[in-house]
Amino acid sequence: MSQENIKRRVVITGMGLATPLGYNVETVWTRICNGESGVIALTDGVHSLFRSKIAGLCSDFSTEKYLLAKDAKKMERFTQLAYTSAIDAVEHSGLDFSKEDLYRCGVIIGCGVGGLDEIETQQDRLRQHGASRISPFTIPKIMLNAAGSHISIHYGIHGPVYGIATACASANNAMIDSFKLIRDNEVDLVITGGTEAAVSELGIAGFVAMRALSERNDEPAKASRPFDKDRDGFVIAEGAGILIFEELEHAKKRRAKIYAEVLGYGMTTDACHITQPDKEGIAAGYAMAATLRSASLRPDQVDYINAHGTSTILGDLAEVAAIKRVFGNMAYSVAISSTKSEIGHLLGGSGGVELIFSILAMRDHVVPPTINLENPDPECDLDFTPLVAKEKRINSVISNSFGFGGHNACIAIGRFDE
Repeated sequence: MSQENIKRRVVITGMGLATPLGYNVETVWTRICNGESGVIALTDGVHSLFRSKIAGLCSDFSTEKYLLAKDAKKMERFTQLAYTSAIDAVEHSGLDFSKEDLYRCGVIIGCGVGGLDEIETQQDRLRQHGASRISPFTIPKIMLNAAGSHISIHYGIHGPVYGIATACASANNAMIDSFKLIRDNEVDLVITGGTEAAVSELGIAGFVAMRALSERNDEPAKASRPFDKDRDGFVIAEGAGILIFEELEHAKKRRAKIYAEVLGYGMTTDACHITQPDKEGIAAGYAMAATLRSASLRPDQVDYINAHGTSTILGDLAEVAAIKRVFGNMAYSVAISSTKSEIGHLLGGSGGVELIFSILAMRDHVVPPTINLENPDPECDLDFTPLVAKEKRINSVISNSFGFGGHNACIAIGRFDE
């Protein structure tokens, strides 16, 4: 085989995140395994007008140790969340970009919605005070590629830098692109993952109008309940999950700690409805099957599935159908859970955070719980790890992300083995 046809191995060497349960990777993971919820009530006057009055917020988030105040003001919140998480991930990885070929590095960040807060703010200014009062930073703040661009500017990265928007599959699609670029020898490492900060008036009002959000306002911590028969919609949340994808030999040469290996991926589109999934899970199942083929895994070799599991009626049923379609009888023996039960749904940022949780589950041989799964939907009859975490030997994981528009994107990771 010629050198150019050799597919290079891709590993994960750093992680950083921002979630409704905190910002330190180990602390957040402990809280996830303990079954804590980061979903809270929205008590301000504006949000109290909506039917859904709950969300997962990064309540005490601050850019103070990462940015000067004047520079932070030039970034929308979704960019700030990605930027700070990226810095944490780079520090976690031990990377020193002064020693890197910056044309062999990239930044690919997924985001589904972008700068809704800034759009609302500037629209209000336009209506109340006229065009002369619009901020010159409006467009640079709301554009979806802003997160990756600011990260690249910070580190001086000259390789591929772009954003991906495939709704709630955005982060997974970004990480899949990163994997392919490294595997095919176009770059040596990529800062990748996803971010979202759509807990705004427009964001909530839009999802409420679709009747997509949970209205369990009197019990915020119990509102996100994937696969439970009493679920009534997802809980909107904000945050970011950023990882360092790196070529194996490059990582070994700098003696980096390797947390997992990226084994494969699958991508499809339902092509049936702009928001509703295919209830038979056909294309989603095809994406999972493609992931198994890409990763050279048999169904019985998958130890854990981090489900998309949003807590919507149709979405959960479609995912169950997809898993059964791919795994057959093995579907009843694989461990599955939805960590959205604890932090809500980060939309385009969800895949990055969930891949981090998948890595830690594999590292610690612990399946995180699906909290609030008190009354399982009879049609959701798989092992969704209800209420409490469980110990299990985990050597390989599939992480699912499915988004509006019919986008399906799955990633397989495995324990690093020389």
